[in-house]
Amino acid sequence: MRWPLRLAFVLTCALAVATAITGRAFAHAALIAASPADGAVVTNAPAVLTLSFSEPVSPLILKLIGPDSTSRTLDRFVLKDRTLMIEAPAELSAGTHVLSWRVISEDGHPVGGAVVFSVGAPSGQSPTPETRTDPAVRATLWLGKVGLYLGLLMGLGGAAFATWVGPLPRDARRPLGLFILLGSAALPLALAAQGLDILDRSLGSLGEADVWSAAAASSFGRTALAAAVAFLLGMASLAVRGRMGPVFAGAALLTVGVALAASGHASAASPQWLMRSAVFVHAVSVSAWAGALVPLFFALREADAITVLRQFSRWIPVVVGLTLLSGGILAVVQLEQPGALISTGYGWVLLIKLAWVAILLGLAAINRYRLTPLVLSRTGIAAKTMRRMIAAETLLVFLVLGTVATWRFTPPPRALLDAAAPPASVHIHTAKAMADIRISPGRAGPASISISLLDGEFGPLTVKEVRCVMSNPSAGVEPIERQAVRSSDGAWHVDSLVIPIGGRWTIELEILVSDFEMIRLGETVEIKP
Repeated sequence: MRWPLRLAFVLTCALAVATAITGRAFAHAALIAASPADGAVVTNAPAVLTLSFSEPVSPLILKLIGPDSTSRTLDRFVLKDRTLMIEAPAELSAGTHVLSWRVISEDGHPVGGAVVFSVGAPSGQSPTPETRTDPAVRATLWLGKVGLYLGLLMGLGGAAFATWVGPLPRDARRPLGLFILLGSAALPLALAAQGLDILDRSLGSLGEADVWSAAAASSFGRTALAAAVAFLLGMASLAVRGRMGPVFAGAALLTVGVALAASGHASAASPQWLMRSAVFVHAVSVSAWAGALVPLFFALREADAITVLRQFSRWIPVVVGLTLLSGGILAVVQLEQPGALISTGYGWVLLIKLAWVAILLGLAAINRYRLTPLVLSRTGIAAKTMRRMIAAETLLVFLVLGTVATWRFTPPPRALLDAAAPPASVHIHTAKAMADIRISPGRAGPASISISLLDGEFGPLTVKEVRCVMSNPSAGVEPIERQAVRSSDGAWHVDSLVIPIGGRWTIELEILVSDFEMIRLGETVEIKP
């Protein structure tokens, strides 16, 4: 059984590196609208260029390439919610222009693209934006992720063995320390690669201060900080004797959950309270399960193996159950529909991961329900067989982590669906007030509403409260009422909204101007299935 697993390990690593090198670095955010639109021909040069995204973003690089291929940096812009309004250079010449953009999404991953538009008429030869993909950066991203996962899950999870199972075997301390050192070394590598990817730089820019600043300012910077704290706690747990060792180890295990919930595709999904909680539980339970393998391997060679194995067997079903439950929640939200398993790169990575997990669960079941009773009855050969099985499980964990690291290069299907379904928008204008309402995405399912208010003469409108009511009487759907919340940019937002079905919906706004005046606005909007 060893050589097939070794071959599979080599093939998975090769696949992961190939994906990291050749694949585009997709992120969670997606461009859903632009003005001028991509491919548009406008009569007059626009004064403002707008880009609307599927989730909040932060601009990194904005350039406008003119018909003569001259590139100008655009540094005058305003970010309102998910829309980036960029001041266009004065007196744009006739011909084709390319708006090249690069932003960082809420999950900490950068994404870039270009919008092509023409003033007057298209040029004879269209300008092309500079594109550069450094294969070394892609490979470094993957290697940094794998090393970080091994340190967090195998190293710190192994140290936590002393918290929920029993004292760490003496021989296990050295390999666990090496895992923690590996993760500590991989952390700055992963952080640097994140900065290079954000700014679209090559490995030659590794020592530049703005690369590290960009990485630290992203959501991955929070993950790196929490991971650094976790590694310090883990090393302290191995160095300290007595009761404080397990305390430090338990704190490190919880910090692993905090670190992995701080950034990433899954943590940025809605509803965030559910997704971040699921990531936290998944990270902690996987770390406790995977990390226990090395200490258990060495414990089976010691005299008190029976006590350790009995304690491990008592709690491992709970740990595995939490792993499967939280992982199922994350998969359902990220996929959104079963067909995405075979129609998207993200789905194929998930299928490969599930294949490894299925084999891992099979080996774990044999250990738990067949070999454990034999070991507890002091059958010597059973302990040796279990140690071989644990070694195979450890190899499978490596395969799982190597596969999971490739998710850095694949967008989740829910993000693809958001990009394919542009926002549904409606404009309401009355003598007293007008409202621009945008529902993102414009399809059934989880959605958010952005509302911009002005008075009837395009002036500011001071408002105390805004309530949004959506109804679809023809489909038998009762009115859905939500209180809007005002953001720092002056717009009103509704985030906790689920539109059950597509169709023509009526949307009404109850705008409380003062204690004695309320304005009601209403219109219909088409929601896609």
